[in-house]
Amino acid sequence: QVQLVESGGGLVQPGGSLRLSCAASISDSTFYVMGWYRQVPEKQRELVATIGMGDHPYYADLVKGRFTISRDDAKNMVYLQMNSLKPEDTAVYYCNFRHTFINGNNYWGQGTQVTVSL
Repeated sequence: QVQLVESGGGLVQPGGSLRLSCAASISDSTFYVMGWYRQVPEKQRELVATIGMGDHPYYADLVKGRFTISRDDAKNMVYLQMNSLKPEDTAVYYCNFRHTFINGNNYWGQGTQVTVSL
């Protein structure tokens, strides 16, 4: 069974930075689209950023220019560098690995809390 393990969440002041990491227990991440999503209580999970094969990133408008997603296929990992954090970025952040060609190979991490507050 594939497992995704996130790390790097925590408490940070507004304007600060955090780097989230996600490691997948798969043999080859090359054909996966990797992404980060976030969720606050009583709201739907929302897309933050994705990065596909060939390192093509996509960002939600709310984080564009502040967050950077990257991937390391040698390590089967995805990262999210978050700068200029705002209180409204507070959420549980989830990583996702979705296979480009095989339906059903869609995996989620357990989530890591990010809190932006004084």
